[in-house]
Amino acid sequence: MVQPELPRTRLEQVLRERHLSVERFVARFNELSEVPLSDRQAYRWVAGRLKGLPYPGAQQTLERMFGESAARLFGPPYRLPGVVPHGPVDHPTPLRDRHNWEGQVITMSAQRARDFLSRAEASNVGPETLEQLADDVRRVATTYPRLPLPELLGDLVDVQERTFTLLEGRQKPKHTRELYLLAGISCGLLAKASHDVGASTDAMTQARTAYACAENAGHNGLRAWVRGLQSGVAYWTGRPRDAVRYAQLGHDAVRAGAGTAALYLLAAEARAWGLLGNPERARDAIRRAADVRDRVAPDELDEFGGLCTFPHRRQLYFAADALSWVAEEDAEHAEAAALEAVSAYEATDRTERGWGEEAGARAGLAVARIVQGDVEGAASALRPVLALPPTQRIHGVVLSVQRAYTALRQARLDGPVAQEVQDAIEHFARRPLASLPR
Repeated sequence: MVQPELPRTRLEQVLRERHLSVERFVARFNELSEVPLSDRQAYRWVAGRLKGLPYPGAQQTLERMFGESAARLFGPPYRLPGVVPHGPVDHPTPLRDRHNWEGQVITMSAQRARDFLSRAEASNVGPETLEQLADDVRRVATTYPRLPLPELLGDLVDVQERTFTLLEGRQKPKHTRELYLLAGISCGLLAKASHDVGASTDAMTQARTAYACAENAGHNGLRAWVRGLQSGVAYWTGRPRDAVRYAQLGHDAVRAGAGTAALYLLAAEARAWGLLGNPERARDAIRRAADVRDRVAPDELDEFGGLCTFPHRRQLYFAADALSWVAEEDAEHAEAAALEAVSAYEATDRTERGWGEEAGARAGLAVARIVQGDVEGAASALRPVLALPPTQRIHGVVLSVQRAYTALRQARLDGPVAQEVQDAIEHFARRPLASLPR
């Protein structure tokens, strides 16, 4: 009987173990890699005819396919029990030659340890990959508030997909924790994106996934931030009690330290109480948020910026939004809060200015002025909002503008200015972002 040739590399050994021909290996590799592999090059890999390792992208693809490091795959094969190598043996291995049960157990244990070692050392992600992924997440988070959603949605989906793909592979525990943080942020941003096009069910799915990532990352700031997102989705879909519940669910994370997400939760709770028509609780939450502002220290999540942090101007906007629901109780206070929020956005550099939140603050200002019978003032507040193109007419902005429309009708204000504002709002609401082809 002709003895089969021993594998020359660990890669060739793995292919034999999995009953893969070189051709099938090449086909599978090319499905996963952006740079194609030729049959000729694959045969050189299998034979070990390389002076070093292939390019980094090829190494990553191999590690994803086989769960072992590229250095190990291009190294010598594992020695197989019962296989006699060609040529003389300088040092006998008595344990492998034993037929007693102790030798068999030790041999099996060593083989298991070897397999575990190859997987423990294997990683589909390194510091450079993580740094690049974090930069990509940070870029999307910071540009989201100031760019139309269609311009960044593709990048956002791409970064989530890359993070999920890495998590589905193997990496060191400290890298897994970082990946879960990045995955949680990307899911949270996609929850916001889903809400912005009116897909509230999809938004909640993304938010629940984000919260699961926060749990796996053990990150209190991310936990609190996601609860704030969930509260926001509930608020904008007309479920204020759920909005209060989600905001309050995040308090445990806040007590353990959660950066500016602590302010996000209190502000979200305030506007939910406003929607419920409870001015006392709304003002109490606003006061608590103001008290906490000076004691909050930014955390790891805040460092991503953009939607991942809660600056003072957003806090002012949420307060104005909350008070606009109860403007009839104290219209002058509601107007002052909205003016303060609008002024804060106007004073912000355009590279950091969130047009959606500024639009919401202006709509709240319009409502407060309508309650006081100031139609001209309301029209002035709404003018920049009604000039937004359809790509910026996200769900929350359209609903805020429609609240001004409802306030106008309820106030029974007549005259050409009132009619002009109503007509402009009707025209604005006919072409929201959600109506655009995608």
